[in-house]
Amino acid sequence: MSLYCAVGSLDTDLTPQQLNDLLTESLAKLGPRNKVLAVPPDQSREHSRAGELTRYAWQYYGDRLKAILPALGTHTAMRPDQISHMFGEVPQDLFRVHNWRTDIETLGEVPAEYIHEQSEGKLNYAWPAQVNKIISQGGFDLILSIGQVVPHEVIGMANYTKNILVGTGGREGINRSHYLGAVYGMERIMGRALNPVRNVINSAADRFLHHLPIVYVHTVVGRGANNTLAVRGLFIGDDVECFTLASELSLAVNFEMLDEPIKKAVVYLDPSEFHSTWLGNKAIYRTRMALADGAELIILAPGVK
Repeated sequence: MSLYCAVGSLDTDLTPQQLNDLLTESLAKLGPRNKVLAVPPDQSREHSRAGELTRYAWQYYGDRLKAILPALGTHTAMRPDQISHMFGEVPQDLFRVHNWRTDIETLGEVPAEYIHEQSEGKLNYAWPAQVNKIISQGGFDLILSIGQVVPHEVIGMANYTKNILVGTGGREGINRSHYLGAVYGMERIMGRALNPVRNVINSAADRFLHHLPIVYVHTVVGRGANNTLAVRGLFIGDDVECFTLASELSLAVNFEMLDEPIKKAVVYLDPSEFHSTWLGNKAIYRTRMALADGAELIILAPGVK
């Protein structure tokens, strides 16, 4: 198990050139790879800088990068204009669509007894470890899982094994993991790297993904000067350490603690990112712990259908 890059702090502001250099230095440490798959998020995580990092990986590997599989979960497939906006000049014929209904292989199950324990006795079902068949059957000698570690309402901190087992997972695995988070309580999960949902998914990864050559590329992105976004960290590795380090930084960068509850919140959902009520619900998840009883939440969602 290796950590190839761990650069970041509250004041770090990585430039595009630094991101490129750090990524290519890390990829060089892996040695020659001839059949590479990239698994970035879709446009709903555009601020992750995953589009940029995927482009750098394509420039580094050239025709050895054989495919790109956006981790859609149950999101709608990316349109050509969204792909070009996020990934630039990366050839569109490299992109594959994750069909969470039909393109799934179940690698095994986390037993119901473990779910029962993690849910504090509230649930009693097994959890299927499901991935897109291109991951399990594609014969790749490197799978780059690229994305942002950021507070998340269902799994505490986004990314790491979630990007594979939920982002390229099937209906049953996605729904059961989200329901576990809802039953346990999202308020008890948000911003915590270790929680029942993460424990289940990491357990599944340890059991069923250990034979796959997955390397995780994690950014931490925060607010910079003049309301811009700044890359505060880049963490690359093939085990939990890169996720743990990124989570610690994200907790410091991405959480705002208030002295008292607020009585009114206005949330604007950028139409380039938020197209469905499934995503639009984040306006509720991410504010409700800050709202006073009886407070008002106003959501402006021009792109949601």
